[in-house]
Amino acid sequence: MTVMSGTTTGYTLTRELDAPVAEVWDAWTLRERFAQWFGAPLPSVELDVRPGGAWRATLVTPDGGEFPMTGTYPVVEAPRRLVTSMDVPGRAEPALLDMELAELDGGRRTRLVLTQECESAEECAAAEEGSRMLLDSLALHLAP
Repeated sequence: MTVMSGTTTGYTLTRELDAPVAEVWDAWTLRERFAQWFGAPLPSVELDVRPGGAWRATLVTPDGGEFPMTGTYPVVEAPRRLVTSMDVPGRAEPALLDMELAELDGGRRTRLVLTQECESAEECAAAEEGSRMLLDSLALHLAP
């Protein structure tokens, strides 16, 4: 965990993926692809990927727990940057997850950088753990 600004905490995760930027972008922005790695069954996934568009998905845990998630896309700069807001119970403002993609190895691979600011160390620890698990799942989904 790193201190981002003032009393706000946050984290940045960097992952190198064995897929071109366009494929990573599609995995985050196409409903069918998103459902395959995010852990949300298709009937629950809706993605309106445009500035101000909304998204929703119900995450299903291995033990059968269900966690409905909702938010918007404040920033969409295809295929390089996607800012996703997430409605968090008990939070006055949505949490923002900023994803940036960059080409590596002549476009054969991608560097993905996720950044999120949090309101507390506890929120940050949980969010970072969740993001690490999602990135692990994404990497497996994209593996050749």
